[in-house]
Amino acid sequence: MKITKKTLVTIVIIAIVLFAGAYFLGVKLRPYSYHGRTIQSTDPPGDFTLITHDGQRMHLSDYEGKWVILYYGYTFCPDVCPTTMMQLGRMMPLLGKKAKNVQVFMISVDPERDTPERMKEYVTYFHPDFIGLVGTPEEVADAATPFGIYYKKKEVEGASGYLMDHTASVTILDPQGRVRLIWPYGVTAEEMAEDMKHLMR
Repeated sequence: MKITKKTLVTIVIIAIVLFAGAYFLGVKLRPYSYHGRTIQSTDPPGDFTLITHDGQRMHLSDYEGKWVILYYGYTFCPDVCPTTMMQLGRMMPLLGKKAKNVQVFMISVDPERDTPERMKEYVTYFHPDFIGLVGTPEEVADAATPFGIYYKKKEVEGASGYLMDHTASVTILDPQGRVRLIWPYGVTAEEMAEDMKHLMR
């Protein structure tokens, strides 16, 4: 049986369509891969109380119903904190309308130097809706320990006098206050937005 040129072209087109269909079906059915460590949390880690950068006392539980993103850092941080906050700031417009259901908090692990006024100037530089939180050493510890956050003062030479060693990850809580995802340092704004959109679908 002689295969005509027209028949051969038809066979090639059908093969391409079948291959493309199989590929896209495989991609769609493939489990989503997050850019951090997923947590199968059944209970919220617990509530805490801190002061917002506007001087208002707030409870974490006040934000139930929203996706909450927690970052623990400090305004004198020379590199990791501004880099992470910049990525979080760039993430927000990438979320589109979903951004209204997300609240980003930066919790200071340097209560000795970070005043509400300083925190406000710092966090709103990255995004106007971000909220900076401060507290006493005891309150900060109560807010950090349940989430596995480490921080410690490190004496250094120079004008600053000391730096703070601290956990550089970002914690994402669902609207019920449960930990769902932890981003390591270095996740980009695009990756953050992709993960959040998948979580919020």
